[in-house]
Amino acid sequence: MSTTTETHAFEAEVQEVLSLVIHSLYTNREIFLRELISNASDALDKLRFESLTDASLLPEGEQLGIAIDVDAEQRLLRIADNGIGMSREELVQNLGRIASSGTRRFLAQIAESQDRGGAAPDLIGQFGVGFYASFMVADEVVVETRRAGSDEGWRWTSKGDGQYSLEPAEGLARGTLISLHLREDKDGEEGGSERQPLDGLLTEWRLREIVTRYSDFVEYPVQMEVERSEPVLDDEGKPVEGEEPKKVLKTETLNSMKPLWARPKAEIEETEYEEFYKHLTHDWSGPAETIHFKVEGSLDFTALVYLPKERSLDLFDPSQNKSQISLYVRRVLIQKECEELLPVWLRFVRGVVECSDLPLNVSRETLQDDPRLGQIKKRLVKKVLDALGSKLDKEREAFEAFWKSFGGVFKEGIYFGENEDDRLAKLCLFESTRGESLTTLDEYLERASDEQEAIYCLLAASRQAAESSPHLEAFRDKGYEVLFLTDPVDEWMLQRFSEYAGKPLRSIEKGEVELGGEEQKKALEERSKEHQELLTQLGAALEEHLSEVRLSSRLKDSPAVLVNAENAMSPQLARMLASSGRDVPKDKRILELNPDHALFAGLSKLFGVDAKSPRIAEYAELLHGQALIAEGSPLPDPAHFAKLLTELMVGGVKG
Repeated sequence: MSTTTETHAFEAEVQEVLSLVIHSLYTNREIFLRELISNASDALDKLRFESLTDASLLPEGEQLGIAIDVDAEQRLLRIADNGIGMSREELVQNLGRIASSGTRRFLAQIAESQDRGGAAPDLIGQFGVGFYASFMVADEVVVETRRAGSDEGWRWTSKGDGQYSLEPAEGLARGTLISLHLREDKDGEEGGSERQPLDGLLTEWRLREIVTRYSDFVEYPVQMEVERSEPVLDDEGKPVEGEEPKKVLKTETLNSMKPLWARPKAEIEETEYEEFYKHLTHDWSGPAETIHFKVEGSLDFTALVYLPKERSLDLFDPSQNKSQISLYVRRVLIQKECEELLPVWLRFVRGVVECSDLPLNVSRETLQDDPRLGQIKKRLVKKVLDALGSKLDKEREAFEAFWKSFGGVFKEGIYFGENEDDRLAKLCLFESTRGESLTTLDEYLERASDEQEAIYCLLAASRQAAESSPHLEAFRDKGYEVLFLTDPVDEWMLQRFSEYAGKPLRSIEKGEVELGGEEQKKALEERSKEHQELLTQLGAALEEHLSEVRLSSRLKDSPAVLVNAENAMSPQLARMLASSGRDVPKDKRILELNPDHALFAGLSKLFGVDAKSPRIAEYAELLHGQALIAEGSPLPDPAHFAKLLTELMVGGVKG
């Protein structure tokens, strides 16, 4: 048996590899235009760089750019640049070999050579496969090119079938012209109904849309000749009446070429920031706050993000529950909504991040896992929180307006466990019993008395419901301020937010409340023992709905109140979940009675006279119903409750 080790080269079916690149690498067919424009931009950068040592390559005053041309009748789409171009050898290397990147070789040559002045350009091409995205939309691609400094032109042709032809071409201008013969895109083919039809690529509006989306900030102008209607003018430049407008051809630039984030902050006017925000978001109300910063060091990136004034209609739409930050690499859009750059609780933040150091996957549509993403995210979050903290301190009215729009989604961050050192809680605003003005937790604690043991809060559907709650009676009597938690997210937030500045947060409608000290607690225990039989009988009458009936220390004026167990779900949350179609387990609640109320005194008297009186169960149901109505909850049997109430009123009228 031989022990000789054999070495073999991998074998590849070129057509299969090309098919994989064309049909499986990219999710959106329109990406091909981004790739071709990126390649053209790289070619222009290479020309500009090489002209630093050979000025003859780029005549003085010549404008560099990218042109798009359409021939709808021939189904031809052309993309041209007047960049570095390619020689025959480069054409074979770059397009004749799949995954052979000319950009990668160019940068390697620069790294090896030290005899050229100037900084190397930032080039995005890395993998040598972007060009082949053309075959997603074209059944034939023709590349005509002439390298700067050479008189020889070449024509490369392929149908994406694993073969290509190469021939000399006369009379070519410097640079590269790519002609795509668009395929016929019939309904039902290539996912026809789910994709934009290829015919759209022959229209100005569709090409303009793709360029704006992916290549708006490419440094060079992307231009296209378009047809426009203009009025016929007389010698004085006025429209001639009765004359039909004439058709004229105009060259228009499709991209803005204005990456505002790349400019120094000191040079940017506030109006420019606002204009860019509107361009980016189509929100014409302008931003509430602009955050623009650059980080240099082990990781270089620039961020320009905005806090909106008003929330979008889809802010709480689960399908839109992701970051709204766009990621650019060397001015080319990589991800429109990069979820790795901001947490979901900051999804209202809009803006862009540009970083040249991030590793992209081969299709450049997604990122590879990299710890540097986490570093960018951490810095972005800190900058946003610092900006909000400054706004809270210096522009309270503006911050309160922001909070009313975005406070609910911001508090999701506490539930997600990102409230280290109370960094989020410090910024939260709450309504309270103090008045209409909003308060922070620090302001609440400044007003609290030394004897107050906790930060008291009340979950309610609205401020009106909270203010009328019987739960507040003992706290008002003691002069304790209570926060009103009326956002749907508040109950989830409290699951992760149990303490602030050493003080526990306590929901006053849950568990037991002890405000009167040991003496009052002992007195209540004694009265509970005294009336235990009555409380047990009332509980038995309501056992379908309640787990317990007990005496209360939280009531002063009302006869009864419903209380949740310490870890139970609030009735507001239960109703919200039920309305969304969720199965909600029914938690039995606790009915607390005011031992000093005349109603309880009457019940005790009735029980003392006739402990088996059927009226006791009826009064129990009335007390339960009254407590439900007071908190805004529906009655389990409204008709029966109305009947009992009517009978009670009739008895009172008769005397």
